[in-house]
Amino acid sequence: MERAELLASFDAIRQTTEQICQPLVTEDYVIQSMADVSPPKWHLAHTTWFFERVVLQQFADSYRAYNDKYHFLFNSYYQSFGDRWPRDIRGTLSRPTVREVYDYRSAIDERTRIFVRSVEETKYREIADLVILGLHHEQQHQELLVTDIKHILAFNPLRPAYRQQRGEARRPSKNSGAPTAPTFVDVEGGVFQMGANGEGFAWDNERPKHSIFVNDFSLMNRLVTNGEYIQFMTDGGYENPLLWLSDGWDAVTRNGWQAPLYWEKVEGEWQMVTLDGIRPIVQDEPAAHVSYYEAAAYARWADKRLATEAEWEKASALVKTSPSCGNFLESGFLHPVGLGQAPGVNGSGLSQMFGDVWEWTASAYLPYPGYKQQAGPLGEYNGKFMINQMILRGGSCATPRTHIRPTYRNFFQCDKRWQFTGIRLASDRI
Repeated sequence: MERAELLASFDAIRQTTEQICQPLVTEDYVIQSMADVSPPKWHLAHTTWFFERVVLQQFADSYRAYNDKYHFLFNSYYQSFGDRWPRDIRGTLSRPTVREVYDYRSAIDERTRIFVRSVEETKYREIADLVILGLHHEQQHQELLVTDIKHILAFNPLRPAYRQQRGEARRPSKNSGAPTAPTFVDVEGGVFQMGANGEGFAWDNERPKHSIFVNDFSLMNRLVTNGEYIQFMTDGGYENPLLWLSDGWDAVTRNGWQAPLYWEKVEGEWQMVTLDGIRPIVQDEPAAHVSYYEAAAYARWADKRLATEAEWEKASALVKTSPSCGNFLESGFLHPVGLGQAPGVNGSGLSQMFGDVWEWTASAYLPYPGYKQQAGPLGEYNGKFMINQMILRGGSCATPRTHIRPTYRNFFQCDKRWQFTGIRLASDRI
């Protein structure tokens, strides 16, 4: 990017983060409803810390920190950058205040703009690459902000809504009855090139591009819906240990799972907590907030399986529309919607591949052949997490539209449910 374009992107993405927080009241900013959730105030500060610590402090001559203690408070997991405040007690920090965090953002924004404008041309490309990386990092936190705010508000027994009203154009349709029966799209196997090439931004875990073989397989034309998931529940899905991986059954019994996260029985009927408050289940919306364990159990119950990430990426090439089509953060729903209510339908027969919910795959989060972890502290960003996590693909209704691509590898532990995670089935072709 040239300087003007880079600065325009910087301003737009930094403003989007603050716009996500705009509906909050001061008390909302400091809540940590579980260890996986960070208070909104912390997200605002940490994404600012990233630009100060990684760009300004490393490269700006004679740079003086805005506040030395912020480097300790708002570091996340970069051990090579020094000590940090423990993740599971971020909600204990009443200070700095919300106003002081916004002041911090404003000051670092201005310092970053000045530095980008003034840095000599011989260093600009290196600086630009770091700023672009920081912007993609911030977009990841924009998604986390949405999902963390949802958990914070849902944790409150008053069930407060994140926003009170939405335009009719953004209101999901009412229940339309049972969802249309799915079909399965045949995908021809063979050797293909998987991973990101050298063009454009990609995380180091998406590289190198490499050859991989997959057998012929079939992929469900759409995501599994709430109505279909209710059939699994009604058929005793949460009571049948034969459907579950061992660790999954332990999670079910230990946590008392009977339904996806945010589902509640109200007067005998299933309802769900959304960012717009609690409302009845919509049958044809994609099922969301399920763990890998639940996705795997549902697939076994349906006599199908989850796709591998290689199969998912190969199938994504059949999608005729751009990956930016679909239900993303900018769509404004902040919730998965039924087929046809957002862009993304295409002639290949595969729909909802991008947006709505992250799709669990059957692949563990491991390095690609020839993977080299990025040098320096930023090497901690992805490589050290390549254990005990599963890959998800495709983005969600909380993912920024410009952040997703077919090679993007998201990853979470098998029991996590607070992200917009869902299910697409696959099957072998014998």
